[in-house]
Amino acid sequence: MHFDLIVIGSGIAGLTTALSAAPRRVAVITRGTLADDGASRWAQGGIAAAVGSGDSAAAHARDTRIAGNELNDAAAVDALTRGAAEAVAWLDACGVGFDRTAQGYLLGREAAHSQARIVHASGDATGAEVMRALGAAARAASHLQCFEQHLAESLLQIDGRVVGVAAAGAQGRVELFAPYVVVATGGIGALYRHTTNPATADATGLALALEAGAELADLEFVQFHPTALRTRDGRSGQLPLLTEALRGAGAVLVNGAGRRFMPAIAREAELAPRDVVARAVWAELERGETVWLDATRAVGAAFPQRFPTVFASCLAEGIDPRTQRIPVVPAQHYHMGGVRVDAEGRSTVAGLYAVGEVACSGVHGANRLASNSLLEGLVFGRALGRRLAQQPVSRSTRSNLPAVGGPVDCSVGAALDTVVRDLLWRHAGLVRDAQGLQQAQQTLQALQRDAATRGEQRRVAVAQCVVAAALQRRDSVGAHYRRDAAQMRTG
Repeated sequence: MHFDLIVIGSGIAGLTTALSAAPRRVAVITRGTLADDGASRWAQGGIAAAVGSGDSAAAHARDTRIAGNELNDAAAVDALTRGAAEAVAWLDACGVGFDRTAQGYLLGREAAHSQARIVHASGDATGAEVMRALGAAARAASHLQCFEQHLAESLLQIDGRVVGVAAAGAQGRVELFAPYVVVATGGIGALYRHTTNPATADATGLALALEAGAELADLEFVQFHPTALRTRDGRSGQLPLLTEALRGAGAVLVNGAGRRFMPAIAREAELAPRDVVARAVWAELERGETVWLDATRAVGAAFPQRFPTVFASCLAEGIDPRTQRIPVVPAQHYHMGGVRVDAEGRSTVAGLYAVGEVACSGVHGANRLASNSLLEGLVFGRALGRRLAQQPVSRSTRSNLPAVGGPVDCSVGAALDTVVRDLLWRHAGLVRDAQGLQQAQQTLQALQRDAATRGEQRRVAVAQCVVAAALQRRDSVGAHYRRDAAQMRTG
């Protein structure tokens, strides 16, 4: 089947790109249900945009650079923050029901923002509401053809150029061809013991791009959210997120003795950048303490109305956050690294583009600012889709279509999955050092030799790249913290 554009992924970045590429004929490949497969629907905090009185895109850009330890690509930051208000207006037009007051958007404040600029929907269910609206728009769009329950197995190439995708679904294998392929597959949370991401955030897009010869960048910068809900069963995998907006509303972190510890660590206390707060929580846990988020005074009886998603998650664990503290643990949350792309979303391989969390434009630097993730998918997805809609379309003929191999076994065994999760959590997690990273390298080399499927080979290959990048960067900066190195000072 031939299309003008193929998009792999149906999160906010993928669907925004696909919708914005009209009237080009677009194929959307998603391994689950359209708009419901990926991390976007789980986003709670909202979308950062300078739409309030006294705010500006320049102030938003400054906060973004400070959070990123000034390692951000300045042009990408400016494009992101200048496009924020227009992107929110576009979502409004798509039917997203943002929370409002009589004066306009109801704006929240989150960590490392200099003022309230977070637009949200249904309290703490912004991602779900945004994806509901985008999913409805995608299903109604005549230029889109959606391949749900399809797993992208491989990128198809001719003379080094990506020209299509082979995907497997319940009815068999399909080969789709287009002059432009966009990877929008999200992050790498499934490679860590604790994550706020769903199981589908398993680095598939990074692995496909790596196999095709694309350069990856900034893989060492892995963000950990300070406050995931520590469950009674102590399970690994996806944990319920406790949105940063809780701390923005005044919730505080305390240890088992009820003592706040953040004021002694950072001037901003609980509103310090995520990497600072996450490592502080980690340090308390490493000392054998328990850590709790106390929102009983800051939110209290208003919990069901202000934070319905968190409220429901807590009740499921037998906790009433109106009157009880919430047990927390840090969890992998976002990957600042990814497929290296230029200002136009192009990878280093012809025909291959990337957008959203799987991409690395340098916009986040060493640490992403809260609520810039949905914004990234929106702003850069709209720009990429519109740009590709203007590009000339030349379709492969039968005579020059690439030879397509047989089915690819993309499965990953439970044993290898557990080893990789625990290995990266221990040695490429919140706190790292050369000895642990080298140990991880050795273990991953052995796992690669023994990998039983292509899926296992790919999983290990991405883990090896993350560890290698962490070893190569010998200083500590942003989300990359090495206890055996000095902290890099920037700005």
